[in-house]
Amino acid sequence: MYERILVAVDGSPSSDLAIAQAAGLAKGLGAEVKVLFVVDEGEVFLEAGFVNPQDILNGLTDFGRKALAAAAHRLQDAGVRFQTELAEKSAVPGDIAGAIVGYADRWPADVIVMGTRGRRGVRRMIMGSVSEGVVAKTSKPVLLIRGESA
Repeated sequence: MYERILVAVDGSPSSDLAIAQAAGLAKGLGAEVKVLFVVDEGEVFLEAGFVNPQDILNGLTDFGRKALAAAAHRLQDAGVRFQTELAEKSAVPGDIAGAIVGYADRWPADVIVMGTRGRRGVRRMIMGSVSEGVVAKTSKPVLLIRGESA
């Protein structure tokens, strides 16, 4: 059914839940998992203010590497075949959903797994929803794992 599972992570608790679900699915199906962290450089330059944007970007990249290392450790412990990828340059800066869908198409993934934070109201309007964007932009099945509400 699914031989290649793409898991998009952002280092949040809901991403941890998505990794656990993907590991279980992969183990049961004998599938391979690719864990993807997208560094969102678009937001960095819009909110830079008095801070060096490159410092912020470097911090996000380091955070992404740590999130991928944690995911790799969990998948290795589960005995699942996996690979990780840090996406440092998006085709369209600020479009995390588009970057995830692009990677899923190029790999090519059979299913996309990701956590969702469950934002509501004004926070959702302002911050948007990466998971909604992925669902809207892909023709692949998407498994959303609900995390904490924010």
